[in-house]
Amino acid sequence: MFADSYSSKLLENAAAEIAKLPGIGNKTALRLALHLLKKSEDEVRALSNALTKMREEIRYCSSCNNISDNDICEICANTARNQAIICVVESIKDVMAIEKTGQFKGLYHVLGGIISPLDGVGPDDLKLQNLQSKVVAGSVNELILTLSTTMEGDTTNFYLYRKFSPFNITITTPARGLAIGDEIEYADEITLGRSIANRMPFKL
Repeated sequence: MFADSYSSKLLENAAAEIAKLPGIGNKTALRLALHLLKKSEDEVRALSNALTKMREEIRYCSSCNNISDNDICEICANTARNQAIICVVESIKDVMAIEKTGQFKGLYHVLGGIISPLDGVGPDDLKLQNLQSKVVAGSVNELILTLSTTMEGDTTNFYLYRKFSPFNITITTPARGLAIGDEIEYADEITLGRSIANRMPFKL
């Protein structure tokens, strides 16, 4: 992976680990490793401790599957939010993207993926149990299906619509301000915020 010209095996090992991160090439990994080498031991230790603590102690909300420091995330625990409207998303990154818009004041449900037969992901692989329990209990008035506008996203939307439409709840999708194939996390805040605020009834 790295050239044999390294004068330190410790530096080489550190750069090799950094290069395993997504979007980080060998040159960038080396630059980051050399940058950390210039920092004080306390600064590097603080970074290391923060990463270790995150990995060991972070939890997933028992209600919506979002990341959390506690059993229930801050969003679900916030009584000021509309508990009867749930925005269904693929991943935690989508929650973060939508929260940045400041346009949505309901709750979320993170599926943990979308239906993709080519990737071996089927309906049974989606995290739906908590959401289904809420719908069956009658505590949900609206589901907003906020998945990527891809074939896989549309397939998952269709599956969720068929699954939950018999429960007499409103099922909507964001207005199509997003281009076909767009991922929610990469949409700009204004477009994403408006698309959710101006959501439309789901149509087959």
